[in-house]
Amino acid sequence: MPAKNKKIIIATSLEDASILRKFTILFIIASIIPMGLVEYIYLLNKNGQHLDLSNTAFSYAMFFMILGVFVGFFAMRSLLTQVIAITKTNRKSLERFLSPEAIKELNKGENEIVVLSRSFSAVTKQLEDNIHSLETAKKTLQSVMAKVGEGISNMEKIDTFLELILETMTNALNGEISTLMLLNDKKTDLIINTVYGTNYDHQNPIRIKLFQGSPFTKVIEEKRPSTVSGIFLQNINNPKLNTFLGETLLCVPLIYHDRVSGIITLNKTSNGGFSEDDITLTSNLACQTAVALENSKLNNDIEKTYFETISALALAVDAKDKYSRGHLDRVAEYVTLIGKTLGLDETDLNTLTDAARLHDLGKLGIPDEILKKEDALTDEEWIIMHRHPEIGESIIKPVRSLSHLCDPIRHHHEKLDGTGYPDHLKSEEISPLTRILAVADVFDALTTERPYRGKKSTQEAAQIMRTMKNHLDQDIVEVFLESLKTASYSKNFD
Repeated sequence: MPAKNKKIIIATSLEDASILRKFTILFIIASIIPMGLVEYIYLLNKNGQHLDLSNTAFSYAMFFMILGVFVGFFAMRSLLTQVIAITKTNRKSLERFLSPEAIKELNKGENEIVVLSRSFSAVTKQLEDNIHSLETAKKTLQSVMAKVGEGISNMEKIDTFLELILETMTNALNGEISTLMLLNDKKTDLIINTVYGTNYDHQNPIRIKLFQGSPFTKVIEEKRPSTVSGIFLQNINNPKLNTFLGETLLCVPLIYHDRVSGIITLNKTSNGGFSEDDITLTSNLACQTAVALENSKLNNDIEKTYFETISALALAVDAKDKYSRGHLDRVAEYVTLIGKTLGLDETDLNTLTDAARLHDLGKLGIPDEILKKEDALTDEEWIIMHRHPEIGESIIKPVRSLSHLCDPIRHHHEKLDGTGYPDHLKSEEISPLTRILAVADVFDALTTERPYRGKKSTQEAAQIMRTMKNHLDQDIVEVFLESLKTASYSKNFD
């Protein structure tokens, strides 16, 4: 190997060597000449010779000793300069990650080595904090996924997911209270639909009137996020809003196909303002929420159309038979009367009304010669007729939003003693709503003309229904008959 290449390799090796190795080499270089000079003087004295200061060898020795000291000094100084440079670089890097208080604590070091040591300690602590944050984030993610899974398995309406979105956003951004407000059809009001972080009475939703100069109006018109102050609340005549909106608020529009459907707000007063990352994350969530709301609306429209279609089919079946024409509307009216008398909530009342309008839908699958037959049905024909509750259930079962109607439609011909059809349910196996529908259905059948008998009066029907203890729930029968004593009904059926 050429000598030049050897020199390059040696220089490179020394440059890449550790500080400890460099220090060792430089220490040897700086101390070997003085030690050699001392050894030379010692040997002269041992041999009985006197040191001649004018001796050329001694002069050279002194020269190299002084040179070695200077070389050692500047080399050691170079090493220390590198250490100081490393400390400064490390400090500048740490300033991007550590708080001002932590940086101030580092600068209290007596020297660069102490500062470097403290820097390493600070880095270690920061790494530990980061690991802890990652573990916390992992647990939070697992919790969110569990809630999403629970929401998917139990979701009947989109409100479940709207609550989950607000909860996830609020916790992720260390917020306090978040709201989701939807525009009304006329685009004049915002209605608070969902709230996370405080109690909210969904039965009495809060409406916020949009006016010129309102920050909400600005967000909707400009279609971009905005951070606003709670001062504007003084112009809104609703003190309750202070609970939901606070003093510093991030407002993000819900935009789908360039159309604003509402606003998501986040209150973060105790944690300062909102960063660009906060706004970006909230905007992304708002976009996804707008899509979900639009999909839900379209799905509801489709299901509403489907319901209206099958309702029309049910009415068409009702109209086929001159004897039962109007039966569905009357039964719907009766079940509503019973439900209101019993004090049922709006959900159960709607279920009863819809089930009444669709309970004979299965007659679509029954041949016209049986439906329109004016004589009494034969045993074989009754077997076919008894299939209509199952057929009706099979028609509405594929529609998720109508699944709550399956039970009353399938079981409205069940009897308390188990002799009904199609499943021969007994007593408590028959749901309360289905029992109500059965009472209304029987009453209308008794009080309308049939090919095999004439219609009964209200009093006659009441007497017959009171004897049907093995068939009808007598408590519901009495509630119904009592409610019929009102003027509007007694005039129609007496």
